Amino acid sequence: MSTKSREVIWGGQIMGAKIRAEGARERAKHAIREADRAEAEAWSVRMEGYGGPAQPSPTIAQCLNGRMGWLEVECNRCKTRASLPLNAIRRPPETPIWKLEASLKCRSCRKGRHAPGVHMIKLTESQSITPYKWVHPNEER
Repeated sequence: MSTKSREVIWGGQIMGAKIRAEGARERAKHAIREADRAEAEAWSVRMEGYGGPAQPSPTIAQCLNGRMGWLEVECNRCKTRASLPLNAIRRPPETPIWKLEASLKCRSCRKGRHAPGVHMIKLTESQSITPYKWVHPNEER
């Protein structure tokens, strides 16, 4: 007479534990994504509504994980707005968003080596700046 093997005795419990662990990991990933999105939205509303403070801010990785991949900025001089993709910014993913402000410059009103800075407005899910109508300087408006 032989006894039941350990695989027969414990196999179902091991398989059930593995399935529960995978489900818990999926729920945790979803919860982290929701938390990152909520933090990015809170910072975005604070910046758009009050104009600051920019600190503390979410990191680039948190914004991308929360699917808030665009940063809307405005030039301090000419008031031109632009949307910048966060995944194209060459900084470590752990960089907070507020640290980007000093390195962002306006291209449209650059004078020689000097380019005015920009200020951050909000984070968005998609590119939200509509193209402005180009008017030639000699035309009537």
